Amino acid sequence: MGSVIREMTVDASPEKVWQTVGNFAEGPRLTTPDIFVDCRLVEPDLRQMTFADGKVVHERLIARDEQARRIVWAWEGEEVKHDNTSMQVFAENNGRSRLVWIHDTAPDELCGWLAAAMDQLAPEIRRSLEAAN
Repeated sequence: MGSVIREMTVDASPEKVWQTVGNFAEGPRLTTPDIFVDCRLVEPDLRQMTFADGKVVHERLIARDEQARRIVWAWEGEEVKHDNTSMQVFAENNGRSRLVWIHDTAPDELCGWLAAAMDQLAPEIRRSLEAAN
């Protein structure tokens, strides 16, 4: 299994950042509205996300820890044998936040694609979180 890890500093309070990334039902649409045109719960722990190009994916909520400001979900699809993704928000100096995004997946061959996607999404996520502050 491979891992892709990205960290970003966000010029917004950890409470504000968590309010968005901890929102399993709508977080992706709120942070990357140009990428995800729809995000909704189809079951209490399963979200359906629609990309701007029409592709639809499903992700299952695994864990959500309000105190640790950490959320974990799994991508469900034929392409993956295993997937586990987490985002965790940490307090930094001067009211800023550090967002740690980890994607563990199998097969390993997906890591290159995921790394490129995360690199593309990370600046969008940071901009959206800062604009919402």
